[in-house]
Formats: sequence, structure tokens, C-alpha cells
Amino acid sequence: MLKKDIWTLCLLHMLTKQDCYGYDLLKQLHHVFADTKESVLYALLRELCKAGFATTYLQESPHGPARKYYQITKTGILHLTQLKAQWSALKTAIAEIGIDD
Repeated sequence: MLKKDIWTLCLLHMLTKQDCYGYDLLKQLHHVFADTKESVLYALLRELCKAGFATTYLQESPHGPARKYYQITKTGILHLTQLKAQWSALKTAIAEIGIDD
């Protein structure tokens, strides 16, 4: 899996927990991946929506303009399942050659 796939896995997983707006997703990812770039995150979110893995809606905010929230779709849940299987296979392969020691 490449970094983009790992970010996709993380984003889709986070969206199974709750709908989120972009900046909130950015803050969560930044705790794990310090090099998370805002432009890369939003490009990836656009790709997820274009692929049908996520959808968006606007919600009013008490702190300014309405926020665009991202929500996982049924297709996104299926894709997440595939990514989790790939992740599991990658972890097993790495463990077999002893990289995780």
C-alpha cells in the first residue's frame, strides 16, 4: 500500500465513526502524520467523492459560515473493507520478513 492508500484507509475509517468536515479530518490526521498537507487532504477528499466513496453536505456552524461535511457511502464502506484486507496482507508480509522487529 502506498501512503495515499493508507490515508484513504484512515479517512474512510474515520468517516465510519462520524461525519466530519475537512479541517477536523486534517487535525486528526496531523496527529498521526505530521507531514499532512491541507492541499493533499482536500484533493484526496475530492477524489473520494468523485469515486463515490464519500459524499458531502453543508451544515450551519455557530462559528462562521456553513461547513462542508464528508460522509462515507455504501460504496465507500465496501472500498474500506478491501483496503483493510490489503493492509492486513501487507502487515503479515512485513512481519514474515521481520521488518517489524
